[in-house]
Amino acid sequence: MHVADLQSLITREPGRPRVTWYGDDGERVELSGAVLHNWINKTVNLLVEEFDAAPGVRVLLDLPPHWRSIVWALATWRTGATLVLAPQTGGSDAVGQDDGVPDAGRARPDRPVDVVVTSHPSAWDGTDAQLVAVPLPALARRYDGDLPHGAIDAGSAVMTYGDQIGWVEEIDPDAVAIDHGDGTTTPHDALSRWATGSRPPHEGGRRGLLEPTSTIDLLRGTLDLLAGDGSVVVLSPTTSARLALDPAARDRLRQSERLSD
Repeated sequence: MHVADLQSLITREPGRPRVTWYGDDGERVELSGAVLHNWINKTVNLLVEEFDAAPGVRVLLDLPPHWRSIVWALATWRTGATLVLAPQTGGSDAVGQDDGVPDAGRARPDRPVDVVVTSHPSAWDGTDAQLVAVPLPALARRYDGDLPHGAIDAGSAVMTYGDQIGWVEEIDPDAVAIDHGDGTTTPHDALSRWATGSRPPHEGGRRGLLEPTSTIDLLRGTLDLLAGDGSVVVLSPTTSARLALDPAARDRLRQSERLSD
């Protein structure tokens, strides 16, 4: 299943919740199928028009587990581009650094990234990649902070693009969808299998709770549930830790969100 197929699936019931997010400050964000679809499309249009996103283009995702991480990952895959997982090292190690110093002797990857999508753009200032600054608080419409020269403020820019995809290259099923950063990759035609492992996707509209400690765990769990026509309720790591100390509040959340067993 490609992301285009996933979008068709989640919009069969456009008003049904598909992604529900509980953030650190108690904010709750709910995206219906129609709203998630629109966010993906707007982000696809930005990636294509600003960065020529297509098969072969590498987009590094430097965001924590968050509902916006889901949108940016799905949009990247919808363009056919490669999603690169953020390294533990600094920005210059991942994309190279434009500081006027010759590259001789500098350790750089064989395939540097083209675009960095990040919630802390200052960490990538001076690198060769094009930067997209993503605000994380609730439904923020702009990035609240200083932006490096040339960086795009996703909070305001995404909303200027259309709700329908204007043009995008056809997805190459054999092209790399995920560069895991450890020498392994996942092609586009294996995204669903990567998410579900050896079993079929959860089916029957299951509404599952995700408490990811990493962004890749969030993406894997989300794909698994959405591919089975389900939905996800995602807790930020801070919210998850707080509810672990308050079983009664955790039970109330499970009941209010009508989570599957």
